[in-house]
Amino acid sequence: MRIGILGATGAVGQQMLECLIEQNIAVTELKLLASARSVGKKYYFKGKEISVEEANEKSFEGLDVVLGAVESDMSKKFAPFINKAGAVYIDNSSAFRLDEDVPLIVPEINAEDALKHRGIIANPNCSTIIAMMAIYGVNKLSKITHIIASTYQAVSGAGINGIYELENQIKDILENKKIKSEVFSHQIAYNCIPKISEILSNDFTAEEMKMQNEGRKILHNPDLKVTCTCVRVPVMRSHSISLSFRTENELSKDEVINAIKNSTGVKFVELPELPTPLDTSNTDIVEVGRIREDEVIGGYALWCCGDQVRKGAATNAVQIIKCLKF
Repeated sequence: MRIGILGATGAVGQQMLECLIEQNIAVTELKLLASARSVGKKYYFKGKEISVEEANEKSFEGLDVVLGAVESDMSKKFAPFINKAGAVYIDNSSAFRLDEDVPLIVPEINAEDALKHRGIIANPNCSTIIAMMAIYGVNKLSKITHIIASTYQAVSGAGINGIYELENQIKDILENKKIKSEVFSHQIAYNCIPKISEILSNDFTAEEMKMQNEGRKILHNPDLKVTCTCVRVPVMRSHSISLSFRTENELSKDEVINAIKNSTGVKFVELPELPTPLDTSNTDIVEVGRIREDEVIGGYALWCCGDQVRKGAATNAVQIIKCLKF
């Protein structure tokens, strides 16, 4: 299989490179594509040195699959050229997620939708993937109708510079130096920022609306109602989510727990142990725990954690390749 990675030098692009090896994808040719400033950088893939090339309109000729790890504007720019070359574009940005003709895929949940693609397949938002992984087993028993969620999102969600900013701020605080906030709107060290992305006309942020809009598409449930608050927290890697949900039919606590335990890609964590970002960092497993009855929403509450660079982005994208028939 001939594969290209668009945005190969970023955190997600580099993780995609590792995931291709980990998931035993039969790669016969690999192109690493990025902006002009990254041209000539060298990376190893299965013992072979590969140089980064500048992405242009002719970069995708002869490829079967292109994995996208670039921002939405660049994704929209290159998608027509990928389509013209006849490759399938698996895009990690938000550019095409809500397009009616573009499948939005979490392989454990709706793998069959991937075969309906017309050249583009979208990877969901990282927090959406982690939340949907935590509850899709329950949704199989009875349709989930309502969700109230708060996400606690690691700085890695803002890319490698988000990690650097947290590290530098902690160092500067310890050395009594002036704090610089360039990636985030406020100091992130020893702080929480209750705003990720722009605020919309309904006073929610675009990041918060993704949980509802993308969740509806993934679960094939256009009536799903979600209230979400997204918070950036001083954690290096892995997102955490506090989530309460209500189902169409009443379920017992044992039914909910067993559904989660039997979900592929999910680990149920029994008390007194707890899912934490540290435990899920650098893994592909979404951990779920703290199950309890929620009398306010009329269902159950849980806590879950997952690595946003891996299952929330790169791993999920590479898994989508396996859903396709090559």
